[in-house]
Amino acid sequence: MTEWLLQLELFWRPALTGALLAILLPLLGLILRLRHEYWAALAYGQLGAAGALGALALGVPPLLGGLAASLAAAGAKHPLEKRLLTTGLFPLLFVLGWSVCQLLTANLPGVERTGAALFEGQLYFSGVEMLLGAMLALAVGGFFLWRKGSDLLLAHLYPAHFQAQGRPAWAVRTGFDLLVAAVLALSVMSLGVMGAFALIFISPWLACVFSPSWRAALIAAPVLSFLAYMLAFMLALMYDQPFGSMLALVLCVMALCLPVAAFARRNDPSDFAETGEKKAEGC
Repeated sequence: MTEWLLQLELFWRPALTGALLAILLPLLGLILRLRHEYWAALAYGQLGAAGALGALALGVPPLLGGLAASLAAAGAKHPLEKRLLTTGLFPLLFVLGWSVCQLLTANLPGVERTGAALFEGQLYFSGVEMLLGAMLALAVGGFFLWRKGSDLLLAHLYPAHFQAQGRPAWAVRTGFDLLVAAVLALSVMSLGVMGAFALIFISPWLACVFSPSWRAALIAAPVLSFLAYMLAFMLALMYDQPFGSMLALVLCVMALCLPVAAFARRNDPSDFAETGEKKAEGC
């Protein structure tokens, strides 16, 4: 225990960086589930990793390359949706990012180790700049969800509301897409592709199943995510394991051990229709 406390004192910056992202990612994941776009999290993350590797090969900071690739994908989402179905767009972008990563790691010397680190996570090596980035992401993301969260719900559930007021619904949707892409590009640099995807997918899913309302899910998702993150961080330090894999394993075990099916049957989507929130529609 003493040795673990010494390790925690040494790695407090990475621990805090991951904790901030573990709070923000599930909040974004709830909106993605509502919009049935949880594949977007994996696509943006993988493209962010591909952009980071490409930037590294060009001598550019990897974070800038990751942000550029993820934001470009988010910005091109709506034009691409006119040519491709939404259900096929994000899997296609994920495969594109994965193929670029594999080709870069196979053909560029010195990139293979970085590619593996981006996929598995390199949280322990996160410095002050990543901590500042996580703090900025939480501040901007929290402010955006606080001011525009109701608009995001209305844009999905009642799109006619924006038409009646003469307001463009695409603005708030695109703003959210860009926010998700930027946060995932940042998260991949520390948590890894699968670690970030596990946080943005599993804990919002569990929160949707067990929460009686949308507001309750907004509280439950980050709480579940934070608890799983802290447990994974402690286990990874104590047993010297890669953090991204440990985090995904903890979240998967949590989901497998909870009576998801029983609660899913109990929380019938029709029970929430009368409230106007329709929490279970996106879950």
